[in-house]
Amino acid sequence: MASHVIHVEVLGKDARALQGFYGDVFGWSFDTDDPTGYGMFDGDGDGIGGGIGPSNDGGAGHVTFYVHTDDAAATLATVEARGGRVLMPLTEVMPGTMIALFADPEGHVVGLM
Repeated sequence: MASHVIHVEVLGKDARALQGFYGDVFGWSFDTDDPTGYGMFDGDGDGIGGGIGPSNDGGAGHVTFYVHTDDAAATLATVEARGGRVLMPLTEVMPGTMIALFADPEGHVVGLM
């Protein structure tokens, strides 16, 4: 059996602010019933679930994952409105496949497809 991604994770200095950012950008809701402030989101049957929480050492944290959106241009506009930055605008990487990269307010790089 081949390996496949089953969970994604974003760790950072301010877990609550990051949960608010990703909640606004992608419409995710979080179960934050965890004393550390770690919030889990569900993949809604079509996607991969994951979690967003504080970094273990209080440092900047890390993340890298790609998210499919129906309207990547609108998503990038929301990213910028919420304090993120577009690092690579929508770019065709192969016929019919567009990607973009952005950084969240803490600098984590995320891809859109």
